[in-house]
Amino acid sequence: MFRPRRLLAAITAVLALGTAAACGTSTPEQSPAPQGTERIVTHAKGQTKITGTPQRVVVLDTGELDAVLALGIKPIGTVLPDANKTLQPYLAEKAGDIEIVGTIGSPNLEKITALQPDLILSSKVRDDQNYEALSRIAPTVFAETVGKTWKQNFLLDAEALGKKDEAQRILDAYQQRAAEIGKQVGDPAARKVSMLRFIPGDIRLYGKGSFIGTILSDAGFGRPDNQQIEQTHTKISREQISQSDGDQLFYAAYGESAKQQMTDVVDSVQWTTLNAVKNGKAVEVADDTWFLGLGPIAANLVLDDLQKAFAK
Repeated sequence: MFRPRRLLAAITAVLALGTAAACGTSTPEQSPAPQGTERIVTHAKGQTKITGTPQRVVVLDTGELDAVLALGIKPIGTVLPDANKTLQPYLAEKAGDIEIVGTIGSPNLEKITALQPDLILSSKVRDDQNYEALSRIAPTVFAETVGKTWKQNFLLDAEALGKKDEAQRILDAYQQRAAEIGKQVGDPAARKVSMLRFIPGDIRLYGKGSFIGTILSDAGFGRPDNQQIEQTHTKISREQISQSDGDQLFYAAYGESAKQQMTDVVDSVQWTTLNAVKNGKAVEVADDTWFLGLGPIAANLVLDDLQKAFAK
């Protein structure tokens, strides 16, 4: 007996499979997952079943917040970095009125439950100990880590949201722009770009295995020998500040106490001995985007800064 409803369901299933197979390719328009369609997302903690297009999303790191905002979604809840009392300005402007549900690595489970989310996004490195509790509240998807994997994390978040094609287009545009900015300086590989960050009680040099490291690599810039490392960063003492030198030096501070620490170093005689400082190539940048952003919006804002710095 002909059953049109069953036929319609079969056609819908075939179309859903076709959409999944096309993930990662560029298409003229992004088609969100049809309401009611189920898909399985494989992530750092296993597999999670997600139905339709999530509407009430809670994000538990700056990278996830950046990612979902880049995809045109305003989450209902997020967390703050420990060193900040408010969201980074570039995220706060886009997020609007959003509920704060703790700090990175220490989410408030009661607040999250009260929001009745239909999707929670975080990472194993931030919230591994909270995964079971979070997954009982709502479908939960975790990336493995943060920083250098920001592009993979963005695609994972987008898959959970049913927007992976759109995310791939955003990344493709970013990659093209990064390469173009590198070419604007001639031979970017010949420019040794140093990355210095002040953390409360710490001074760090950031390597290739970091968020900012991937952006510099995408633009084709060279790095000083001591930053040609796959790890996120290495520590130096104030007495070793000469190790931060390069053809171009970008530096930032995380939190108010670190800003005072940075000021003490920048005002010192030792700072004036750096070649980058002597040549007017030492530039303070926003920690909110260069180090803390961890997503495509921040990455493009960093490209803005790079373009301005190398245009001088």
